[in-house]
Amino acid sequence: MSRVLDELVQLLALERIEENLFRGQSQDLGWGQVFGGQVLGQALSAAAQTVPMNRHVHSLHAYFLRTGDAQRPIVYSVDRIRDGTSFTTRSIVATQNGRPIFQMLASFQIDELGFEHADVMQAVKGPEGLLSERELWAKYAERLPEKLQQRAMAERPIELRPVTPIHPFVPEQSIPEQAVWVRSSGALPDAEALHRYLLAYCSDFAFLPTSLRPHGVTWVNPALQIASLDHAMWFHRPFRMDDWLLHVMHSPSASGARGLVRGSVFSRDGKLVASTAQEGLIRMRGSRP
Repeated sequence: MSRVLDELVQLLALERIEENLFRGQSQDLGWGQVFGGQVLGQALSAAAQTVPMNRHVHSLHAYFLRTGDAQRPIVYSVDRIRDGTSFTTRSIVATQNGRPIFQMLASFQIDELGFEHADVMQAVKGPEGLLSERELWAKYAERLPEKLQQRAMAERPIELRPVTPIHPFVPEQSIPEQAVWVRSSGALPDAEALHRYLLAYCSDFAFLPTSLRPHGVTWVNPALQIASLDHAMWFHRPFRMDDWLLHVMHSPSASGARGLVRGSVFSRDGKLVASTAQEGLIRMRGSRP
């Protein structure tokens, strides 16, 4: 396990303060603010620690309320909404500096048998031979300010390999779709819950920018404001984050300075393991009336 992956796993474990109260630290990815995927993963970890081990998260629905400071701890408060025969529901609020920055509802379920069907994974290039996001940024590093160079080239806990990467400085307009192979940067223990925390963590990578592809804009444009507003996930089948997963994303709409993106996550052998959705702010500065 790489150093940064080991650090992330430790951050997702959280510190228990009281029965339903947890404290988490942040891994600064170089932006000074908390990465949204980290809060998703930590909030899910906090909720899971109040649920019997034989119940696994099957869905979560979250709102990003305020920007988090990566230099300060985050407190996660869990409300035990319901403990049913098959399902358990938890509400989680993440607080920093006395103000809520994030809120999530998560539902857990016992393992049950039932009807089965699933979408089929589209035919795409496998991860072998594709450049990682870090390697792609190395091609443009000299065009980045020094501080951004350090961020782009920093070691990462999750490896991303885009199937159809775009030029960040000269992006061409394209269809609002992309697919990215993701995998942890090292082997992980056989803890199913941890793999779900990590998928929640990395599901925020490259997601919202899918809605910018038809407009020929990327996040390096200084006039762009981009931020996640809400996030939803459904977990369908077991998977491992230390084996390749394919996140296939599609943006059906952008309007009102917001972009909507939906995604499907497939295992290497083509099984649909999770579904994702997110709406976020995509606004050019000065465009507000």
